[in-house]
Amino acid sequence: MKIAILKEQAAGERRVAGTPETVKKFIALGASVAVEAGAGATASIADDAYVTAGASVGDRAATLAGADILLGVQGPDPASLGGAAAGAWIVAGLNPFGERARVDAYAAGGYEALAMEFMPRITRAQSMDILSSQSNLSGYKAVLDAAAEYDRAFPMMMTAAGTVSAAKCFVMGVGVAGLQAIATARRLGAQVSATDVRAATKEQIESLGAKAIFVEKVAGIEGEGTGGYATEMSDEYKAAQAELVSSHIAKQDIVITTALIPGRPAPRLISDAQIASMKPGSVIVDLAVEQGGNVEGAVAGEVVVRHGVKIVGHRNVPSRLAADTSALFSRNLYNFLSAFWDKDKNAPVLDEEIGNAIRLTQGGKVVNERLLAS
Repeated sequence: MKIAILKEQAAGERRVAGTPETVKKFIALGASVAVEAGAGATASIADDAYVTAGASVGDRAATLAGADILLGVQGPDPASLGGAAAGAWIVAGLNPFGERARVDAYAAGGYEALAMEFMPRITRAQSMDILSSQSNLSGYKAVLDAAAEYDRAFPMMMTAAGTVSAAKCFVMGVGVAGLQAIATARRLGAQVSATDVRAATKEQIESLGAKAIFVEKVAGIEGEGTGGYATEMSDEYKAAQAELVSSHIAKQDIVITTALIPGRPAPRLISDAQIASMKPGSVIVDLAVEQGGNVEGAVAGEVVVRHGVKIVGHRNVPSRLAADTSALFSRNLYNFLSAFWDKDKNAPVLDEEIGNAIRLTQGGKVVNERLLAS
């Protein structure tokens, strides 16, 4: 069983899908590991570190030659995978809805593509969940990005020359990224509030010392979809939420938005009129900008100014902390493959629950129900 760790080709992608730590663990399972030269350079991992861990390091052709499992952070270009074993697994974040043509090409090439972002949110798969591991650090980085753009201090400071007031930070969307953003803003000394469409998050917000901003008196709307994700709200709820947020957002210095709905454009949370109500010098960080954005006027890859408010729209935020996110992503992949490792076959054998959830292609066809239904 040969596992190949590929160098990422996507523009701006600094992460890597394997580290010396996971290389050692794969070898201990009985696999051989090949790493494409330079794969870890942007995540502060030298080729020599992989060699010391027991991997072979070579060019892409040598890395792919006869490989049974191809590991990536983002889905590799199907045209660049020549030489891999017939039916090789591609294990990565594959963006199935956004890159459907690439998925079709994997099928045509005879590969078995496994989309790690389709991992079901069940207890035994928590250690395999790339969305959670990467979102955690995205939430942290969002607050640091906000602090870098904000031209004032976060904590209250009492000095001989007077008192500096604490920044007011509002987090919209309290998933993994939102919870980490709350915790990080609190550590920096901000006054933090947060909101979410899922009523179950209120207790989580308050447990972190933040103020929960929730729509009251709109009965029967929980906002909880399958797998713990948020779902679309009714028009009645949206109107009540917009009114509540509008009055609150005008008082904020920092706003961080994190709301995503799988397979659909990001919900619009902040309008241009709401931006205009904020104080000049305020900062909004839109973590959903690559899926269409939660904020009107946000631009992917840019920091724009509207009504005196900075709107931060960095692409691929996890890649901005490449060393740590690579370590977590690589462990997710190892935890996944090792959980299904059959010692007799010296290969992973997936069960139906997880296998059917993440498998996009098999036997030359697209087989995933979520893709076929879209």
